[in-house]
Amino acid sequence: MLKQEGYDLMGAAFEVYNELGYGMAEEIYQSALEVELGLREIPFVAQTELNVYFKRHLLTPKYRPDLLVFGGIVVELKALKELCSGHEAQLFNYMRISRKRVGYLINFGKQGELEWKRFVIDDLHSQRSC
Repeated sequence: MLKQEGYDLMGAAFEVYNELGYGMAEEIYQSALEVELGLREIPFVAQTELNVYFKRHLLTPKYRPDLLVFGGIVVELKALKELCSGHEAQLFNYMRISRKRVGYLINFGKQGELEWKRFVIDDLHSQRSC
């Protein structure tokens, strides 16, 4: 599911990491990845707002994943020494709310290597979404 698109996304992420290394702010990596995606003509939307509902009522707060790539991959970026389960939960929430089955958690902050995880959700339930 969206495997080639995921390879293309990760190719862009590796290019950013190889150019910038680790230790910069998340906003720098996000901006650089947006440039690289554009250079590779990979379609994306940055910081798109996702509506959240509770008992069919639209809530005022919105979720804003870092990127939506190829219209079907939710991307959450980090610049930390290591990832934790809370970061995975954040991505899962974005995936559930947006009703997108594929997500990537990408961490530019780990020394020596780009850290990343791919997730696929098979059961999105029949909840209301954006």
